[in-house]
Amino acid sequence: MTEPNPRSTAPALTLKEAGLLALGAVAAFQLACTFGAFSFLIVIFLYCLFQLAWLQTTRLAFYLGLAIGLLAYAPQSLFLWKIFGAAAVPLWLVLAFWLALFLALARLCLARLGQVPALILIPFLWTGLEYFRSELYYLRFSWLNAGYAFSNNLQWMPFKQFGVYGFGFCFMAIISLTTLLQKRRRIAIQALFLATLAVLSNLPAAKTPLEPGILVAGVQLEFPSETQILSNLDRLVQTNPDAQLLVLSEYSVDGPMPEKIKAWCRKNQRYLIIGGKDPAPDSQYYDTAFIIGPTGDILFRQAKSVPIQFFKDGLPAREQKLWESPWGKIGICICYDLSYTRVTDQLIRLGAQAIIVPSMDATDWGLQQHELHARVAPIRAAEYGVPVFRLASSGISQYVNSSGRVLATAPMPGDEAIISGMLPLKNPGTLPWDRVIAPFSVLVTGLTIGWLAIVSLKQKSNNKRMSKIHITTDLPKTS
Repeated sequence: MTEPNPRSTAPALTLKEAGLLALGAVAAFQLACTFGAFSFLIVIFLYCLFQLAWLQTTRLAFYLGLAIGLLAYAPQSLFLWKIFGAAAVPLWLVLAFWLALFLALARLCLARLGQVPALILIPFLWTGLEYFRSELYYLRFSWLNAGYAFSNNLQWMPFKQFGVYGFGFCFMAIISLTTLLQKRRRIAIQALFLATLAVLSNLPAAKTPLEPGILVAGVQLEFPSETQILSNLDRLVQTNPDAQLLVLSEYSVDGPMPEKIKAWCRKNQRYLIIGGKDPAPDSQYYDTAFIIGPTGDILFRQAKSVPIQFFKDGLPAREQKLWESPWGKIGICICYDLSYTRVTDQLIRLGAQAIIVPSMDATDWGLQQHELHARVAPIRAAEYGVPVFRLASSGISQYVNSSGRVLATAPMPGDEAIISGMLPLKNPGTLPWDRVIAPFSVLVTGLTIGWLAIVSLKQKSNNKRMSKIHITTDLPKTS
């Protein structure tokens, strides 16, 4: 039994058309994620995927989606091979699976529900799957989301309203719903939207006046000795004598905080945020950011909420709190935690006025990994409207203002490179509206998958029953 044709107004895609759309999707994704000037092409990537929902069969949609996912995601995450070797291949397949599942679900919805209900569902399916793979299961990974393509120029993009998942939802909704219009009108609206997005993505960054605040300074050190830490703290104070808050990276100390570092803070009357290990039962530990005050005491500590999969990265944090600093409420977010809105959103709900991120990216992971990770901080700052100071062990450290503009960086590789910035602590941040639509999209996607599974089982049952009836009626009669 053949599958229903999902397109009543036009024939299903030919293999040649499907191949061209697949190549267009891969090319658009690579250009959008590699060159900031072409970030608007992420819409072409989504448009090509949307058109591929009209493939002849669901199986073909799934396998072509898997191929597109591998060709799109693997080149952008080649660093996984440096870290995991051949085990990177199944990780790339996992990333590609979610794109393949989207195409299969979109194809099934068009076939089972008809065009109008399916076009309404498709933006929810895209957002639900993107949010689930980025936030909700063990192998969650968010760096290749559609919204991150715009991390290089955020001043003219309304991330504070839409959020990183909201952009993908809106793009797919525009593509999907304009399909209902007449061809000329549809093409005109889609072309105008793409041109507007291209202009906004390439407008020159406006000059941003420096705002008063607390001067924060940090130095990049990868797995330093205690002697290196102390000497570089001295150098940091010499180059930034007005800095009252100093920052070192995650895992700067391989264990509890040494007394000499506490004594240094007491002697120099400085606040220090530094990464170390907080012991836990059964020889375990929490990957922790410690805040040492001018008295030499540990005033605050925050453990990492999402330890990196397949690494010895400590136990997940039992809770999240804000540091009630002398200047205002500061959220502490450790490295990989910044990649997850479910972690950083909690800091904003608690009233964070700024976020400081001690991070550890190893030098031998390569420049590509560092550049990809560096897309996250500007997006978070723009989403919440709060400044972010991210200090990485070997780069790329960033000072980002509340509109998402990177005001200062330290390079990779950049051993002992110094970065500083004036961190204003004004109003608490706010959450963009995609924090509602994205979880709701997961629910819609789950219900859709459940409904499609039930329909498929009923159809198989009906087919078996009809087959038995056909066999029975064909049996020769006995005398």
